[in-house]
Amino acid sequence: MTTAGARPASGAVVIGGGLAGTAAALALADAGVPVTLVEGRPRLGGLVFSFRREFGGGELSVDNGQHVFLRCCTAYSTFLERLGATALVPLQDRMDVPVLDADRMRLGRLRRTALPVPLHLAGSLARYPHLTLAERAAVVRATLALKALDPDDPALDAVDFGGWLRRHGQSARTVEALWDLVGVATLNAVAPDASLGLAAKVFRTGLLSAPGAADIGWARVPLGDVHDTLARTALEKAGVRVLLRTRATGLTRTESGWRVAVADGPDADAALDAGTVVTALPQRETHALLPEGTLDDQDRLLGIGTAPILNLHVVYDRKVLRRPFFAAIGSPVQWVFDRTDTSGLAELPEGAGCQYLAVSQSAAQQEIGEPVAKLRARYLPELERLLPAARGARVRDFFVTRERTATFAPTPGVGRLRPAARTRTPGLFLAGAWTATGWPATMEGAVRSGHAAARHALTDLGFPQGRLPREAA
Repeated sequence: MTTAGARPASGAVVIGGGLAGTAAALALADAGVPVTLVEGRPRLGGLVFSFRREFGGGELSVDNGQHVFLRCCTAYSTFLERLGATALVPLQDRMDVPVLDADRMRLGRLRRTALPVPLHLAGSLARYPHLTLAERAAVVRATLALKALDPDDPALDAVDFGGWLRRHGQSARTVEALWDLVGVATLNAVAPDASLGLAAKVFRTGLLSAPGAADIGWARVPLGDVHDTLARTALEKAGVRVLLRTRATGLTRTESGWRVAVADGPDADAALDAGTVVTALPQRETHALLPEGTLDDQDRLLGIGTAPILNLHVVYDRKVLRRPFFAAIGSPVQWVFDRTDTSGLAELPEGAGCQYLAVSQSAAQQEIGEPVAKLRARYLPELERLLPAARGARVRDFFVTRERTATFAPTPGVGRLRPAARTRTPGLFLAGAWTATGWPATMEGAVRSGHAAARHALTDLGFPQGRLPREAA
């Protein structure tokens, strides 16, 4: 049913069932637009998914990678609420990040208090053992300088974050123990390879906007339970027609709107007609699908690079880690998470007493193609160095998941390449974390992009402001 006062719509097709596409489809459907969502995979969730792996006479539920979000990710939090998944993806009460120095075998913590910004981190920084007193003082000065930047200033996009840090007195040790500790995980790039504009967005929003902005959340169930199972249920309840295993192969402008050619699936070799189309695919796939003249300098999409993420999965025959997660410095290991409960390991016949750790390695350009045997030889000794309880534990399983194009590369200058949701062609909109959201390639950015595309589409269809998906703060 169309909202009173809006022009009748012939419906919408959303191409891509990742977070961006799902968010766009739900927003359109909630406003009353008939929606068909087309996804080439047999599942929803895009690069946020789970799969099954045999272990001990049963199966583990394995996430392709460790995904976290922060309390400042308001669009993603709203999205979880819309899926009915808030309780399954809780946040820390207060940010608390254990940081282990592998060389000194000393544990530090980055914790916040309830004091106003920036005092909420002052006590933690003052006691942070991985930096000298002089380095901590330099961090304070750089933080104040960072707080004064405007992430939306186009001039910042062309500046590399690493050079800015050097010019603001940050030592190599400080970059490793603090700035890259956070930046690599959120930007998927080391400081010299990251745009200052995107880095400013991460640090200003996550650490300097509100005391609780950097509280960390992660799924306590397999990601597929949230972004496939619950997402599909929400879409179907909203009236969205979901076509899995269905690829969009062409977009043609018609007198009444758009024709989407599809292959495979129930409508193979057919076409879907719609007044509105939202493409929510990666940048290269989007470029291949868009009609000529959809964007100014359309080939610029091909200049948006990608960055990989590598995940190592280790099952030990005993508990070797007492905390839910920790970060490491002085080691090739970046972040380690306990996935025992989430994977269902303890419920398997041979899983009793075992522990499953996931090692998340961002900006993994140098290792993404290395064989499993080489990665095993490098990382198992490192885990034993970091976790004394692992020395003598038997490794029951070791495997690797690789996302070679996990995110867009946040390189200096990428901002001028990222397109807005609205295109030059009426009725055609873009979504995806790589579009101009102002955010790096996060789940938050993906959801924001879907909401932005839906908001522009509904505006063009004449829907009143009260029916548009609200813009996240």
